[in-house]
Amino acid sequence: MKPAPLDFREQEAEQAAWAGRKRIVDVGGLDLAYVEVAGSEPPLVLVHGFTDTSRSFSLLAPHLSGRRLIMPDLRGHGGSQAGEGCGVADFADDLAGLIRCLRLDRPVVVGHSLGAMVSIALAARYPELVDGLVVVAGTLRTGFAPDHPLVDGVAALRDPISPVDPFYGWWHACGPGVPQAFLAGLARDASAMPAVRWRALLDEIRRTDLTAQAQAVSARTLIIAGGRDPLFGEAHQQALAQALAGSRLVRAHDCGHNPHWENPAFVAKAIAGVLPAE
Repeated sequence: MKPAPLDFREQEAEQAAWAGRKRIVDVGGLDLAYVEVAGSEPPLVLVHGFTDTSRSFSLLAPHLSGRRLIMPDLRGHGGSQAGEGCGVADFADDLAGLIRCLRLDRPVVVGHSLGAMVSIALAARYPELVDGLVVVAGTLRTGFAPDHPLVDGVAALRDPISPVDPFYGWWHACGPGVPQAFLAGLARDASAMPAVRWRALLDEIRRTDLTAQAQAVSARTLIIAGGRDPLFGEAHQQALAQALAGSRLVRAHDCGHNPHWENPAFVAKAIAGVLPAE
């Protein structure tokens, strides 16, 4: 059943309460924050993108009603400690530790953007932990040139980063139906990260090439692409489909880089097709 839309005050209240829903688990000496929604097995582990937090899935979660959801903050994001490394492999190792600490039985892992890269690395490095993989607006390698708008925008950020910095108008660009209270919450979360961490993370992402790791993934895989994605367009999606053997590619035609914000019902329906029948 499609969830009833929230009015503006309900949206603001839901987003304001998000941080208070987080739990903390010690993974290898690092405190990782996560939000859990109770429901049926197998669980879904939802992995957010660069500078986002578990909040990124707060619009999608109601469309996955009845399913157990685990939504972590990656290290250095939101309520999670930063640790020393900030590479894709570090994030993947953290997720493996989280799955083991919470005793999750072969979850389906859904990753968006950077989270998609992390999820591919997780499935390649720890195949015994992952039953299925959903790659949303992902890539094997970014290919960002030195003058790419994201590179330029991040280089220009200065502490303290304002949650109303004009950069967010580009970085969080999406369709008009996405709640403003949600976007404001994302901007507050991202602004809590120091600019030096933004730059260090982006440098790591730009150096990453997952082609070989993707070819080692054995989990059944769904690729969800935004038809108007300005970051990772058709060439990126075709490269993913070619590297991830047996994968299926679906397109959210009217969406940009954030299909799970712009059309969460479509994304939830696509994810449901990856889940085993109950």
